[in-house]
Amino acid sequence: MAKQFWLMKSEPDVYSYDDLVAEGEGTWDGVRNYSAANNLRTMTIGDEAFFYHSNIGLEIVAIITISQEHFIDPSDEKARFVAVKVKPSRKLKQPVTLKAIKANPDLADMVMLRQSRLSVAPVRATEWKEILKMAGE
Repeated sequence: MAKQFWLMKSEPDVYSYDDLVAEGEGTWDGVRNYSAANNLRTMTIGDEAFFYHSNIGLEIVAIITISQEHFIDPSDEKARFVAVKVKPSRKLKQPVTLKAIKANPDLADMVMLRQSRLSVAPVRATEWKEILKMAGE
């Protein structure tokens, strides 16, 4: 199966990329939107995701790797939602802001723009490459 790409949002004052680096491996839990949870279920080990700082910053700051496929979210008392494990990969050379993403016509169809409240969204390979280019990579 081909590697998939994702965008995962977190509020940096709650859980930032630096927090993940300090942990070494983190649990991506607390997702209660069914579409976002279905995206977690689709992830496989080795998939990569952009780490997006939401609310504060509004920018993609890093790349993370899925290290464990979905399992029952330990924070969900009813055991309906799932979580995944993630590991830090690397910070981007320069963050890519939401404003820059919105201004790029090659990214106009990104799921994160069409469904802005979705905390876990797929990213097409062409979008992935474009964002890396925008980050100076």
